[in-house]
Amino acid sequence: MSPLERALTHSNNIEVDECEVVVVKKNITTVRITDSEIVEIKQNFDENYGIRLIHQKKIASIQTTNKEKITDSIDEGLKIALKLKSREFWRGLPDKKEVTQLEGTFDQKLKDISGSKAADIAQNMINSSENKKIDTITGSLNIVCEDFELGNSKGLNFNHKSTYISGIINAESEQSTLPVSGIGHACGRTLSKFSPEQIGTDAKKMCIESINPQKINSDKYSIIFDPYSVGELLSFVVASNFNFKTMSEKKSCFLNNFKNKISVDEFNLIDDPHTPEGIGTKAIDDEGVKTKKIKLIENGIFENVFSNSYDSYKEGGKESSGNAIRMGSPMGRSADPIPISAPHNLTVAPGNTSQEDMIKDTKHGLLVGRLWYTYAVNPIKGDFSCTARSGIRIIENGKIKGPGKSVRIVHNLTTLLKNISSIGNDQRRVIQWASLPSITPSIKVENISVNSI
Repeated sequence: MSPLERALTHSNNIEVDECEVVVVKKNITTVRITDSEIVEIKQNFDENYGIRLIHQKKIASIQTTNKEKITDSIDEGLKIALKLKSREFWRGLPDKKEVTQLEGTFDQKLKDISGSKAADIAQNMINSSENKKIDTITGSLNIVCEDFELGNSKGLNFNHKSTYISGIINAESEQSTLPVSGIGHACGRTLSKFSPEQIGTDAKKMCIESINPQKINSDKYSIIFDPYSVGELLSFVVASNFNFKTMSEKKSCFLNNFKNKISVDEFNLIDDPHTPEGIGTKAIDDEGVKTKKIKLIENGIFENVFSNSYDSYKEGGKESSGNAIRMGSPMGRSADPIPISAPHNLTVAPGNTSQEDMIKDTKHGLLVGRLWYTYAVNPIKGDFSCTARSGIRIIENGKIKGPGKSVRIVHNLTTLLKNISSIGNDQRRVIQWASLPSITPSIKVENISVNSI
């Protein structure tokens, strides 16, 4: 009998009302790059267990790595649960259901990858980013093979094997009036669709094109956000406003705009858990509810929110949208006993405009390749702050004039969405460190105030 089966059997024997057990086994290969060379190749195996107990509508959570004493953990958890406040709104864990596995979420080549093969991939990232104008290359490659099993006392049992790969290169140059850098990034679920050479090429291009940056005057600009910088905004500014919990607590900047127009007609924001190669792609969410595509903004209209079971029950008695997440690091799932509510693959539908044409149509603007320190200043009003520090290009009369120095952007999300003037056809998968995965093209926004640093 497996530890999961023992845990569920024991919870039934001691007459716990409901028990949910999640098991996550991970093989993680990490290659670390410093000073333009590989300095560490590390392969770890983790096995963790998360348990959620619901008894008399009191909810307790336990996490352990000791599978031999998993029944003892349940006994201790029940003692804790009996001391807690009842959650009268609780309606129960998901029932057993038939789920079809999604194609393209597991790659045997990634599962079997050796440390030397991973090093070869990382070396290709380095080689493709090398240039006489670049002084230092740093970065990392992460490959994860995950065995996720979820079971509960209502008969649900789901097992899914997943693979993930993500690489990042930061190329730096001091052959300039001040140090500059460029970033290259790629992520996916299969080795055949992953290009280490593209990562290095992107980092090299951004870095070289940033050499000898000019001061950018404080002013209002048309800004073309590259996919990587759009992903930063989606993760740290946009996503939370479409969380059912945030909406119910009156903390969303779109609180009074449900089913109303909040953006331009061309803008469509979707949570798509079934997209090929998506880091968040999965058939069921992390508590056993079938996932589905959710149109959050459709043709500029605020159409939907996302939720897990707990928040849905607490705030409105509705069913979960299938967005329970147990976020793992560096990718995939964790054995957190209590899932949060989050999008799987936050996706901006592509437009028909190339980034080159966006530039040609810009009289006074900036192209921003990367954002740093992005956070909500006043989430209820939609105010946010970020710093553009890498890959900034000054655009004048439809042409790139040259690289620009760092600027700070303090703006408002509700205003930004209404001022989108163009959406690119260059959609890419993006994931920042310890953040939500997204899939997005470039986006051009008008009338953004920037401040020189």
